[in-house]
Amino acid sequence: MVVAVAAFEQPLKKMALPRVLLTPFLLGRPVGPVGDARIQRGVMQAALNLLDTADRPIMAHHRLA
Repeated sequence: MVVAVAAFEQPLKKMALPRVLLTPFLLGRPVGPVGDARIQRGVMQAALNLLDTADRPIMAHHRLA
């Protein structure tokens, strides 16, 4: 099973991945700012939730709580 976590939507659309979590974090840090464990945990939890809940290909947007 695959979940891609990325900031840019266009390249991933061409790859036809089964599950994609898009985040607002750029500059090669798609799981969040360096040293911000709370945000990074939230992104990773959202990615793992896609494994449990997605029953079809999906491109989900992660929003900060």
